[in-house]
Amino acid sequence: MSFRNNRTSSLNAKRRSEYRLFISHSWSYSNEYERMVDLLDDANYFEYKNYSIPSEKEIDADTDKELAEALREGQIKPSSVVVVLAGLYSTYSDWIGKEIRIAEQENKPILGVEPWGSDRTSDYVERHADKMVGWNTSSVVEGVRDLAP
Repeated sequence: MSFRNNRTSSLNAKRRSEYRLFISHSWSYSNEYERMVDLLDDANYFEYKNYSIPSEKEIDADTDKELAEALREGQIKPSSVVVVLAGLYSTYSDWIGKEIRIAEQENKPILGVEPWGSDRTSDYVERHADKMVGWNTSSVVEGVRDLAP
């Protein structure tokens, strides 16, 4: 009985009460982003704060440099894990590439999520992700928990 209590305590100590996530996405492909948010919202025993920027809440920046710095300071730096949706569009998105580079510069773990309902994934995301997971609730939640400091 004592062993079980100690084991439960150590498992609970490893889990955070809330994870801070930046979900990298392209506004052109916002359906995937919305599906990921829904997936995380529906996860049992998983609390998170979303540091992503939905299209209706654009950052007020005059230049790409200002926008990149705002992303670094306000969204990526306070996050514990950067989640990247690895659809093929990710390979060609300048901003997703910038977000990945900022995450690496800030030593943030990157969780790549393979596209929902697709056999193809972004090679760029695969090369930069600390971990790749499938598009399902348990895989994504476990990936976040594994990578969060």
